[in-house]
Amino acid sequence: MQITKRYPIGVVAAIIPFNFPSDLFCQKVPPALLMGNSIIVKPSNYNPLTLIEYVKLMIEAGVPAGCIQILTGDGPKAGQALARHPGVHLVSLTGGTAAGIQTMGTCSQNLTHVMLELGGNDAFIFLEDGDMDLAVKETIWGRLYNGGQVCCASKRFLIHNSRKAEFIERMKEVISNLKVGDPTKEDTDMGPMININAAKRIEEQVNKTVAEGATIVCGGKREDAYYYPTILDNVTKDMEVAKDMEIFGPVISVIGFDTVDEAIEIANQSSYGLCGCVITKDYSLGMKVADRLECGGAIVNGASFYRSFEMPFGGWKHSGIGNEGVLTTLQEMSRIKTIILKNIL
Repeated sequence: MQITKRYPIGVVAAIIPFNFPSDLFCQKVPPALLMGNSIIVKPSNYNPLTLIEYVKLMIEAGVPAGCIQILTGDGPKAGQALARHPGVHLVSLTGGTAAGIQTMGTCSQNLTHVMLELGGNDAFIFLEDGDMDLAVKETIWGRLYNGGQVCCASKRFLIHNSRKAEFIERMKEVISNLKVGDPTKEDTDMGPMININAAKRIEEQVNKTVAEGATIVCGGKREDAYYYPTILDNVTKDMEVAKDMEIFGPVISVIGFDTVDEAIEIANQSSYGLCGCVITKDYSLGMKVADRLECGGAIVNGASFYRSFEMPFGGWKHSGIGNEGVLTTLQEMSRIKTIILKNIL
């Protein structure tokens, strides 16, 4: 008789980025505790106060002393110190690919388990028969939410050449009416980037893409930590932005294509593989495209920015290792043992 059981893995280090601290706290901390682990939360150095308060509240609510702790500090120092410590048994990191590779290398010194949800350069494929109203709506949501600072945001917009001019014109009309400003004001549509360095990085990436031959349709402007929503046309599949340059901001890079196979080829040429999406009225074709995309999540008739709590969420290739999502996280944060009973008859 074989009996398979799961046990706590031990101490989990949860490294959480700036862009979704509350959501990712919920994705990592409750499953770790439910599985019987202790957890050390490492928030972003840019905005740690929310997670500090969450940890305080959980201790007040009765989480046993020492089972949840928080460590603040610079990521390369504090985060790597956790990854290096032999008393940490799993590092669950959401962040950039470079940070993930560094963390995995550090963890390898002790054979520490890793869960890595990393960067993405998601492809948004709009086929010839697609619903343009839906595409515009999903682009606003799926690219500009949180100023575009979303790992699974749609970032490369592969638009059928017969509909490309229409898509750009419609998006330009919508973007031109968005108000960029103070996020505490109710009439503001989009606030600043997390800091001025992030905005400068976007500016550098846009300028690089323009130097390669792309053209700015609208936007392309930075003011301090604000970067205005931008549309780039004449982006070709050979440019860096069409492959592995992830722009973590409100930039819509438009790449034309003529056939479904060409669109899939462009989508899959990236070393990233977090999510992707396809807009088409033919759900059968949409399923076929989704099946061929080399990524961890594929959405038909919606932007790639989709994550519900119960679904396994994770990437292929350089977008990560492991998955999060209720039962999936419980499995990742546990050790498995099989007990064999022999000669029982």
